[in-house]
Amino acid sequence: MLPLHHSSRRIFQILNIGDVSSWMSQEEREDEDGFLTRSILSMPIVNGQKTVIGVAQLINKVCPLSGGMFESTTNNPCLLERGLGHPKNNGSSCLQGMASLCKLMAKQKVALECLSYHATASADDTTRLYHETIPSVECYNLYSFKFVDFDLSDDDTCRATVRMFLQCNLVKQFHIPYDVLCRWVLSVKKNYRPVKYHNWRHALNVAQTMFAMLKTGKMERFMTDLEVLGLLVACLCHDLDHRGTNNAFQTKTESPLAILYSTSTMEHHHFDQCVMILNSEGNNIFQSLSTEDYRSVMKTVENAIISTDLAMYFKKKSSFMEVVENGEFDWQSEPQKELLCGMMMTACDVSAIAKPWEVQHKIAKLVADEFFDQGDLEKLQLNQQPVAMMDRERKDELPQMQVGFIDVICLPLYKVLSETFPWIKALYDGCVENRKHWQDLAEKVEMGLTWIDHDTIDKPVEEFTGRTDRTVVYRQTCRGVY
Repeated sequence: MLPLHHSSRRIFQILNIGDVSSWMSQEEREDEDGFLTRSILSMPIVNGQKTVIGVAQLINKVCPLSGGMFESTTNNPCLLERGLGHPKNNGSSCLQGMASLCKLMAKQKVALECLSYHATASADDTTRLYHETIPSVECYNLYSFKFVDFDLSDDDTCRATVRMFLQCNLVKQFHIPYDVLCRWVLSVKKNYRPVKYHNWRHALNVAQTMFAMLKTGKMERFMTDLEVLGLLVACLCHDLDHRGTNNAFQTKTESPLAILYSTSTMEHHHFDQCVMILNSEGNNIFQSLSTEDYRSVMKTVENAIISTDLAMYFKKKSSFMEVVENGEFDWQSEPQKELLCGMMMTACDVSAIAKPWEVQHKIAKLVADEFFDQGDLEKLQLNQQPVAMMDRERKDELPQMQVGFIDVICLPLYKVLSETFPWIKALYDGCVENRKHWQDLAEKVEMGLTWIDHDTIDKPVEEFTGRTDRTVVYRQTCRGVY
């Protein structure tokens, strides 16, 4: 006699058996652990083509099953409490429910396919980038920690990205089809929203800083080629689909993303978007990797993207600094390598703080504007008072907040990294220099300077009259972020 699930599959019917003793011997009913089968509901699972793709079985329902084979379950209200059907439905409804589930899954697949299609770069754009000459590293100043993207066109940003992959020999090393690389770069760019700061150009700058740390900073000697690939991909994808609002905002508004991810909400979403693009047709730059290498590089990408959550930085900072200060580091050990990569990602993510002053204060304006937009949303939608750095009414405090940001996050990180890897000291020096500028502006605010809103950051603030401790009155004009 065939087992019950085979019978259910063969005859395409639901088997509702309240007492299996007539079907199975005592030995068959009792397994080696002493579990005794008393009742069974067995039903076939069909797809949209009415093909049986499996069988579902419920065993020993708490509510006794009445009747024999093929009896309708209408009079057994506790037969199907969860999952396969409603308790008031009959057995055929279970099949209908499974069919509905299959349809929902198919609809989801179609939706994802549509999303993937619209998220993927166009064939024309891909072909154009594919045939273009890619300028040298020197042309784009990619080796420098003072790299600036302001004068680059959108096309140049893509060409510069491709150049970094070529310069690291990743295309040849991992047999990345060149058209796939071009399409992937354009697709990543396309999936950044036009928010004021956390956009494609920020991603490019983060990736360029990583490139400079690896090349100019000579940190590539501590990395495998696969890790270099993973880090560059992570940098380019680390803020994919950023909405201009942070994790706290997702939690406050109980957004779908916050429901999906209780911690590092946006970072998990950025990684998911990265995976979505890689899974889109013609975008998998990892397609030639072995299974083992694929798992390894995806782990690197995921860990690196999640580490851009500053909460993760604060969580791991002490461990990293303790390892370095004690001289116990072994960058080839997996835990310490992961720790190092996380610190490098944070260093790259905040590297605008180390750019030349004329660049840094412009970027600070972009960051502040994005933060203030979130603060406005919190006031309007949530009727809440935003924190100081997101409160437009407290914009005059920006210089002092920048000093605090540098002291708490940037300088300690750049200091320990530059002491361990001296070739990246330019990041530390740039940060120190910009702190002086922000401190100077903070002192001027204390003296009574009033900032003025402007469309651009380059306009000077109004002249003001202030008194020193010696009661000497003087006039001066300064240029700042507002």
